[in-house]
Amino acid sequence: MPPDRVSAPAIHSQDLARRRSRGARWTALVCLVLATGARVATAGSIPYAPALAGCYDAILDARFDEADAAIAKACGPAPPETCALMRANALWWRIQMNPNDRSKDQAFETQVDRVIDRIDQWTAREPKRADAWFFLGAAYGLRVQFRALRNERLAAARDGKRIKVSLERALSLDPTLEDAYFGIGLYHYYAGIAPAILKVLAWLLALPGGDRAQGLKEMWQARNRGELLRGEADYQLQLIDLWYEYKPDEALTLLEGLRAAYPHNPLFFQSIADLQHVYRRDDAASLETWRVLYALARDGRVAFPEMSEVRARLGMAAELAALGQTDAAIAELRAVLAAKPTAPYGADALAWLRLGAAYDRKGLHERARDAYRAAIAAAPPDDPDNVRAQARDAIRKTP
Repeated sequence: MPPDRVSAPAIHSQDLARRRSRGARWTALVCLVLATGARVATAGSIPYAPALAGCYDAILDARFDEADAAIAKACGPAPPETCALMRANALWWRIQMNPNDRSKDQAFETQVDRVIDRIDQWTAREPKRADAWFFLGAAYGLRVQFRALRNERLAAARDGKRIKVSLERALSLDPTLEDAYFGIGLYHYYAGIAPAILKVLAWLLALPGGDRAQGLKEMWQARNRGELLRGEADYQLQLIDLWYEYKPDEALTLLEGLRAAYPHNPLFFQSIADLQHVYRRDDAASLETWRVLYALARDGRVAFPEMSEVRARLGMAAELAALGQTDAAIAELRAVLAAKPTAPYGADALAWLRLGAAYDRKGLHERARDAYRAAIAAAPPDDPDNVRAQARDAIRKTP
């Protein structure tokens, strides 16, 4: 497994390292399941599926205003429970755009809890409807992802079990629901590779065991044969390829496909740049990806252009520093600080921290210490990037 490139002062490499660490802790728990919404193309077992297609495409492309309109139009042909799930899914993807910002957490938790209650009532009214059980599993899957992000492992484990039960019920009622195999496959895969401590937790919760090979087979079966999940499946499979299967080339292929299909979503550009930096050790390619994102943000052709511009500048600064172009890196970091960004969360603190490192490399140690102190002062109260500790350590080591 390729090591993290922690020596490069990069917000994106720090984010990726944090995501990889979180993924390793969550293996058996994080059934990142299924259709946190559904990519729907044909009617099949879900006759109202075409009404939901535009909704999910707009969400994956981070065109959230258009998604709201599409969801309103879809309601009627689609049951209101599925439309409520789509709205919760849109809010989840908004959170993923700036995951360290918790300002939307309470709204999301309230919304997803209500969606689960509504779909649960739907299954009680119509227990023979496979689609109701399928979307119940999808709703639990949405909440699992959020709980994994916020490190609520016990609650996520309980939801993981509910996902599997719901999807198995859906398949027992309608074996043609190929997409349901993706969520079940994710469960089998993560449960199969779980470290011992998580296996003990699974035993305490009476969670069924896993099977890595079976899980992979089921996920790819659903990805290739299903009609609902392809975009979501590709996103989850690339994480598995990176974190556990050590196949960066395959992951890059999936991400390139997502970037082509959903060019308005900056998350896919960021993921590609991270992969190029950490797994391929190709700083020049990563720099070029960040430059493309920066240009698109400046032209307003990606979602959240101001935040995307800041994130791209931080990424460019990291790669320029890795390539030995320290002055150019300093220029990017100063531009970030001059903009006084409010997003991504904690960006100004990270910029000060990286600026201090750049000054140290140039031998400007007093300026470096001033930058580190500014980083400490700018760090948000929860300090998710651990800026204060890094800055204090750097001050102690600065000559």
